Amino acid sequence: MGQVYGFSRARDGRLQVRLDDVERSILASLAQQMIDFVAAPAPDPDADPLEVLVGIDATAEVPDDPALARLFPNAFIDDDEAAADFRRFTERDLRSLKSQHATIVAADLAAGGDTIDPDHAGAWLGFLNDTRLTLGSRLELTEDSHEELADLPDHDPRAGLFDVYDWLTFLEDSLVQQLLP
Repeated sequence: MGQVYGFSRARDGRLQVRLDDVERSILASLAQQMIDFVAAPAPDPDADPLEVLVGIDATAEVPDDPALARLFPNAFIDDDEAAADFRRFTERDLRSLKSQHATIVAADLAAGGDTIDPDHAGAWLGFLNDTRLTLGSRLELTEDSHEELADLPDHDPRAGLFDVYDWLTFLEDSLVQQLLP
C-alpha cells in the first residue's frame, strides 16, 4: 500500500502527516501569519494593573476586520452587554490560545518529521480551522458562493486562495478521520 496523503495512523498508532516541502512551507507561512494576525493589541498603559495581570481587556470590542470578527464572534447575539463582558474577560486568552496552536504547528513543521505528537492534534485542528475561517472570510465564502469560487479561472487572484482553503479543508478532514474512534 502506498503512502497516504494528509494525516494517517502508523501501525503503532502514531499520528503521521504526509506533506511535501512546498506544502510544509505554505503551512509554516500560514502559521506565522496566524500568530501575527491574532496577536493581542498592547495593553493600554493606563489600564488597571490587576486587569492586565489576569488578562481582562477593558477595551476589547468586536473587530472591524471581518476575518477577526469571524475568529472572535460575539458570544451572545441578543445581549450586547453580556457579549461585551464576555469579550472583555475572554478575548486575550482566546487570542493566546490561537497563537499557541499556530506556534505548535510551526514547531512540528520545523522539526521536519512526519510524526505528530498525539497531544498536538488539538492544536493542529484549531490552527487548520482558524486558518480556514480566516481564508473563508477573505473570500467571502458562503454555501451559495462555494461552487462559484471553486470554478474561478486560474488568472483570478482568488483562485489560489480558494485552492489553499480547499487543501486546508482536506487536511482538517483527514486529521478528524484519524481521531475518530
